[in-house]
Amino acid sequence: MDRAPFQTYYFEDLALGMREIASKTVKNEDVIGFAELSGDHNPIHLSEHFARKTRFGARIVHGLYTASLISAVIGMRLPGPGAVYISQTLNFRGPVKIGDVIDVSVEVVELVEKGRRVRLHCECRVGDMVVLDGEGLLSVPPTPKWRGAAGAESRVE
Repeated sequence: MDRAPFQTYYFEDLALGMREIASKTVKNEDVIGFAELSGDHNPIHLSEHFARKTRFGARIVHGLYTASLISAVIGMRLPGPGAVYISQTLNFRGPVKIGDVIDVSVEVVELVEKGRRVRLHCECRVGDMVVLDGEGLLSVPPTPKWRGAAGAESRVE
């Protein structure tokens, strides 16, 4: 997820079909760090010896690590800072392994004026395989009153 710092869309800026995609290569340090952060030290994530005996044949990445990449795209790119999660569904479709490149996509599929709600289709892929999908429901802030009529971010005194 090495990209420009962030993009901010206000509710009025959003349109059906808007989409953002980001990619992240999973590193061993990511998995270890997520285990420390979450407290999930399941050996299927951390022990090659243990994981080799499972149906996956190797260590797999925490499912919620993969889901957290969706949160990163939502919080930093579409809609961006100021958006707040209301709910997120997650369907885990396949394993992610260390070294995999995860392509994360979020797409605006519904806009509800009341409460400025946005429904997003969320998907994570490794190559051609969907490894996670679901829907996010967000609250998105309105355009600030000080924002210029042409959409320029400038303060009016």
